[in-house]
Amino acid sequence: MSEGTVVNHLGHCVADLDRARRFYEEVLGFRYWWHFEVPDEAAGPVLRLPPPVGLTALYLVKDGLVLELLHYSGTTAPARPRTMNEPGFTHLSLSVPDLDAALRAVVDHGGEVLADTRVPTVVFVRDPDGQLIELSTMDWREQLPPLPA
Repeated sequence: MSEGTVVNHLGHCVADLDRARRFYEEVLGFRYWWHFEVPDEAAGPVLRLPPPVGLTALYLVKDGLVLELLHYSGTTAPARPRTMNEPGFTHLSLSVPDLDAALRAVVDHGGEVLADTRVPTVVFVRDPDGQLIELSTMDWREQLPPLPA
């Protein structure tokens, strides 16, 4: 059954769509693909949310990864800290050509650098909504084994 399965996207709920878009485009190099206002008749049942849902889905692309930013015009549940050993997706990991420049850009765009996580080649940051992102140097990436064919 897995034969022919392809990755569609990774969803990320954000409190401020414009702020999140700027962060992912200007700090991490994602590119805008498309967006749409999801009708409540479709969004409600699929997402198990009562109307009005007021969902805008905005899609960004980087190296074949599609990141869907989800913004709800109504209330958004408050973010809560998650630990790395809690089941579920924990973080997004990206390699950058200049780690120090990337960390400055994170702060300049409303994110947070978790300085206590820094080792020479890797550090964790939070985007403006608190999502963990692992940033690593290209040196680190080049040490990884080749991807399977």
